[in-house]
Amino acid sequence: MGWSLLYGAASLWWALGGAGYPFGTVADNRASGSVLESSRAEVVAPVLAAVCLAGVVAGVLMVRRRGSGRVRVLLLAVGWAQAIAFALAIPDYTLVAVVVFAPVLVVFAFTGVPGEQHDLGNILYWHRDNLIIVFVGGILWAGATLVYQRRSRGLCVRCGRGGKASARTTPAWTTPEAAARWGRWAVRIALLSTVPYETTRLAWYFGYPLGITPGFLKEMQDTRGMLTIGLSMAIGSVLGGVLTHGLVARWGEVWPRWVWFRAGRPVGLATAIVPAAVMSVVLIPAGVMAIRGWNQPQGWGTTYPAMLWMVWGAALGAATLAYYLRRRGACRVCHRG
Repeated sequence: MGWSLLYGAASLWWALGGAGYPFGTVADNRASGSVLESSRAEVVAPVLAAVCLAGVVAGVLMVRRRGSGRVRVLLLAVGWAQAIAFALAIPDYTLVAVVVFAPVLVVFAFTGVPGEQHDLGNILYWHRDNLIIVFVGGILWAGATLVYQRRSRGLCVRCGRGGKASARTTPAWTTPEAAARWGRWAVRIALLSTVPYETTRLAWYFGYPLGITPGFLKEMQDTRGMLTIGLSMAIGSVLGGVLTHGLVARWGEVWPRWVWFRAGRPVGLATAIVPAAVMSVVLIPAGVMAIRGWNQPQGWGTTYPAMLWMVWGAALGAATLAYYLRRRGACRVCHRG
């Protein structure tokens, strides 16, 4: 509710002609890949303000535990629509870049950015910062709506089990045995969806214009660090695949011997789930952005492999859920399970 109130007030300010509208037309080197990029404030800002106002009203009713029947369905629709719009539809690849390069960005904050960008403000500027704020709002709405959905059905808010019926049974797909089966398929899909991206970036680094024009490869070769960044992203993708496999492997549950300071101890749920869940969510808007920009003159290799990030994110999210269902055990709140 607080986020919607603040962002709605900002949207109203932009609708009235205030400065700082974050989706307006800017120089190409400052533009984002958001679906709202280059839109007009007088058109989009009032809609954003109205959406946020609807969120505030829905939030008040959710907190007061109001709603049953159609009213409950309407509140859930408003909540999930806001979550999807703000977390998945409006953002672009910025979130993936921030997560992947977070350690480097921390270093740059103290040392400055090498090359022409000089300082961190030339990487994280308002057009991009706003997308991070929007994404946070979507995540908050997802959490709030999930809590309301469970509470309004009489389920445990923490684990989702229980219910008003005295003999309620656990859905078959949530049992550890079922989760182990479909979780393995989710991991396979996630791993396969990364192969085209990794293959093209490795080929470019070694001088093969796979999926792009020779001219574009020459342009990247002449731009210092461009192919190296692509190689590092490909290596990061491979490492991400290895960690994804850990969601169905033994070493994903018990620390292996090569992690000598933790060897033999159980892997904490949060240790695996938090990073996997974050990556699964930030990959989807990056894949959606690639779909919107599919028609690139440089060749299919620039965007087509990145389209599969949406599949990667969805499959990784499913694999993470399966991992959680297999290992969650008894709930500390309702003691079920």
